[in-house]
Amino acid sequence: MKKIALVTGASSGIGQACALGLLSEGWQVVLVGRRADALQDTLAKAGANAAHGVAMPADVSSEEQVKALFEKVRAQFGRLDLLFNNAGISLPTTMPGDVTGDDWRRMVDVNLNGAFYCLSYAFKLMQEQSPQGGRIINNGSISAHVPRFGSIAYTATKHAVSGLTRAASLDGRAFNIAVGQIDIGNVASDMTERMAKGVAQADGSIKAEPRMDMSAVVDTFLTMSRLPLSANILFTTVMATNMPYVGRG
Repeated sequence: MKKIALVTGASSGIGQACALGLLSEGWQVVLVGRRADALQDTLAKAGANAAHGVAMPADVSSEEQVKALFEKVRAQFGRLDLLFNNAGISLPTTMPGDVTGDDWRRMVDVNLNGAFYCLSYAFKLMQEQSPQGGRIINNGSISAHVPRFGSIAYTATKHAVSGLTRAASLDGRAFNIAVGQIDIGNVASDMTERMAKGVAQADGSIKAEPRMDMSAVVDTFLTMSRLPLSANILFTTVMATNMPYVGRG
């Protein structure tokens, strides 16, 4: 029986690459994002494997849309074996006093509330399906451990995602639900183009930062997805080797 996966933020970047990786390994993949046309672009990149993918547009910051999404998954497939809770947004470098209430709420709505809504509905489905259980992988960030200069809203939401991971991992034990987190640092994508040109450092300077190839993230993610439910990678960090993260830089 083909395993069912759902990937949020599947229209670009990490979500797209990991969705394509799952399709290449024979998963049935539900691709989720706000724009239907962008999801179709992802499926087009899957080639022959696109037959095993289905686009289901939804805004994860809306609980109503997430509820409807998981109702569709339940009706169409009857179960869910893997959720990659990946959708997220960021802000330009902004000092705490300059972050507006609207920007803060938008960050929390997508990065934290959206992650919780998807985790919650996936957990319920995995709890009720037969055979019971499944895997949830949250996309944290290097910022789930240490902040980047001028990123208070993003950092706060990613620290909170780590709390979701720990709590859901504990709660999932009784239902054969494994919950883990992948924390990614400086992968080459549209979202990190600015890092190659120069980004703000803790000392106020602007420096270019090394980036790693997307394949490193996909390989790490697929390693997590392949594990039997009796094993779990609770947290793993994959990063550009020379990025400023360890120690003083």
